[in-house]
Amino acid sequence: MSQKTVWIARHGNRIDFVNPEWFNTAKRPYDPHLSDDGLLQAQQLANRLIGENITQIFASPFLRTVQTANEVAAVLDLTIKLDWGLCEWLNPEWMPAMPETLSIENLAQTYRRIDLSYNEGTPQYPETWEACMKRTGEISRRLVVEFPTENILLVGHGASVIGTAAGLVGEVAQSKVKASLCCLVKIVQREEKWVIELNGDTSHLDNRENTVRFI
Repeated sequence: MSQKTVWIARHGNRIDFVNPEWFNTAKRPYDPHLSDDGLLQAQQLANRLIGENITQIFASPFLRTVQTANEVAAVLDLTIKLDWGLCEWLNPEWMPAMPETLSIENLAQTYRRIDLSYNEGTPQYPETWEACMKRTGEISRRLVVEFPTENILLVGHGASVIGTAAGLVGEVAQSKVKASLCCLVKIVQREEKWVIELNGDTSHLDNRENTVRFI
């Protein structure tokens, strides 16, 4: 019997981390796209996942996560299912209102691997850290039930990487998981118990983040 695996990845570097001035003129300032080096990170992530028998990709609907997931989907020849359960922590100290994003239909015009038949609802803004951990933990538990025989990849943000991992391995993930840019967490199921095998791995990247940034 094959070992069930859940892979969790954070998006690559974002344009406002590279050019903070971008925020001042952006149409959707809380939905930055990948920077050039972030796109390269996403490509390196995709190459790292070749041969890992991933059959389902789920991503947050924010542009940077869609772009990251799209690089993986192209290499693995898979579709992308967008799920708001994986979205950024909706922290009112970071964002004064629910952040504006492109619609799934608009995203799919550019990123044609998006599965338009799958679109989970929007979470409530604002949310506390505890609410974010609850939301993201619930999605990882739900998806392993809905896809019991498949290896899945979840592409999210710093907070949702931690939360989805915690949903499977428990609250220890909140202090243990390192969620740097374009990192990988690998969680495997052993005798009904989920165990972290890779924790925030960035060995696939040429350009690694030394200090984890959330916003």
